[in-house]
Amino acid sequence: MTTAMMPGSFDPVTNGHIDIMERGAGMFDKVIVAVLHNCRKKPLFTLEEKIHFLKEGTSHIENIEIASFDGLLIDFAIEKEASVLLKGLRSITDYDYEAPMAVMNKRIAADIETVFLHTNPEFASLSSSLVKEVAKFNALPAGLVPGLVEEALKDKFK
Repeated sequence: MTTAMMPGSFDPVTNGHIDIMERGAGMFDKVIVAVLHNCRKKPLFTLEEKIHFLKEGTSHIENIEIASFDGLLIDFAIEKEASVLLKGLRSITDYDYEAPMAVMNKRIAADIETVFLHTNPEFASLSSSLVKEVAKFNALPAGLVPGLVEEALKDKFK
């Protein structure tokens, strides 16, 4: 059984994230969505809210699990017996950011591979940061985030 782990802060989860999860679920026996609990950043949503959004947004995907972690991703992957780290790439900038981490992870755990999936073109410019920025001005176009997240963003920025 091949288990992949897709990490992120998911603040908030976008339909671009969901797309990578769906595609990963079609490639691997199990996908663990690993939500980073980062105390150094000031998130818009709590860890519990992010997990709730992810569970709701992926409820149609049978072979997905949502979990949270602190510390090194590679340690969590080892703990959960994941053999693949699944990352979405929107652009070469994402690759430049992700590639050094993939190399370091490979040095720490040689048996864990990093797999990059290119984002579908409709989500190529979509990011959680951009979603939050536009939502502040009540101008979020439909279809960028799951419905539950869209409602939560409206509530946050009333």
